[in-house]
Amino acid sequence: MIKSVPVPVPVVNISKHIRKFFMEAQTETKNKVYFHYNHTDSCKFARWNARESYEFMYARPWQDVVDFYSNMVNGRLSLSDLFVTERTSFIHDDDNEIPEVELENHSSKDKSGKWERVTFKILVSYHGGSFDGWQKQPGLNTVQGLVEKSLGSFVDDRKAQLLKELCKPLEGCASVAGRTDKGVSALQQVCSFYTWRKDVKPHDIEDAINSVAPGKIRVISVFQVSRAFHPNFSAKWRRYLYIFPFNDGENEEQGYDSGLEVDNLCSDERFGEHSNGCDEKIENLLINDEDVLEGVKKPKSFTVSRVNMLLKQLEGKLLSYKIFARDTKPSRNTGPPTECLIHHARAIEARLPCSVNGYGQGTKVMCVELVANRFLRKMVRVLVATSIREAAAGAEEDALLKLMDATCRRATAPPAPPDGLCLVDVGYTEFDPSITLIT
Repeated sequence: MIKSVPVPVPVVNISKHIRKFFMEAQTETKNKVYFHYNHTDSCKFARWNARESYEFMYARPWQDVVDFYSNMVNGRLSLSDLFVTERTSFIHDDDNEIPEVELENHSSKDKSGKWERVTFKILVSYHGGSFDGWQKQPGLNTVQGLVEKSLGSFVDDRKAQLLKELCKPLEGCASVAGRTDKGVSALQQVCSFYTWRKDVKPHDIEDAINSVAPGKIRVISVFQVSRAFHPNFSAKWRRYLYIFPFNDGENEEQGYDSGLEVDNLCSDERFGEHSNGCDEKIENLLINDEDVLEGVKKPKSFTVSRVNMLLKQLEGKLLSYKIFARDTKPSRNTGPPTECLIHHARAIEARLPCSVNGYGQGTKVMCVELVANRFLRKMVRVLVATSIREAAAGAEEDALLKLMDATCRRATAPPAPPDGLCLVDVGYTEFDPSITLIT
């Protein structure tokens, strides 16, 4: 009788192969060279490459801007404290924006199904530095997550039972006018919530949301609107404000006329102190060393007036802003999904209020106001950073328009820090050019 002997099976060390794979991938990434985009139009000075642009944007007192937004969210300061001579009375004045109307063929006395539900419009203000963005994500502290959790007590019985059967938490569902990224604040973010319960009052919703994270999120107003209202699809325009702080003694109007030599921005002691929870991926920072030529003059400052001139060229034009977008889906990289109509684009110099008590002199800043029918992902931040880069290089006034024809997103600068960005308000009537923050 022949006794079978089991053939030994070689043991494969999976973890060893995985480590080898990642080591090879890291080596390949490390050796990969990213070339600086070759701009064909002329400038007075050489443009910053991606690394220099990123360092210039981050090496400044962003905490002052973060504190200012925090004070506005908590009602201690307002935009009128920043734009002393500008019109800011329109903020929080939207009672007549969305009229109470019923669609045709549906009388108020004969409602059933979806027509029987009650829809509330909620204006909410929140501090971006306290959250991981708007959109709800597992394990992250998001604005949507907190809002929907607070709305759980107003869900109708039928939905509550369904959520229980599915072993899901008792939460409401909130639609929003526009999802903001991590670090981006909002003064009048618009969201909506509907329920079939008739006993829910606006002040109940306001109290529930205000109690979930005091000092970080605050409800401006809650009122009932037509069931046809949707905070995103019904919106006609969005207004963003970007505040860019200057370092002490910086930007004393020497701008691009000073003929300054290449400046090693990394040597600035203030660089690296910026934290504020901003740990997002740095895009296009690796460059070809041959691109940095000895003796090439590069600026280290810019003028606000030149940024304003560059931005004004975008007003009133329906353009594709795909070059100024980041992290978009391939299906939204071409065609109409990339087109935006900017109604208003201006920049002005101002000073932040020094403190709530009003002592001393506040940080000098550049404020950029952008109003458009829609914005692409990170579009505002890339547009601001690129405008500053082009202004510093002394580019022609149509420089931003010329970039629309670029074939690579490295033609634009890396996104500016999210700390400076704020969603001011959303409009549901046609944009009125006479009502702006910056004229």
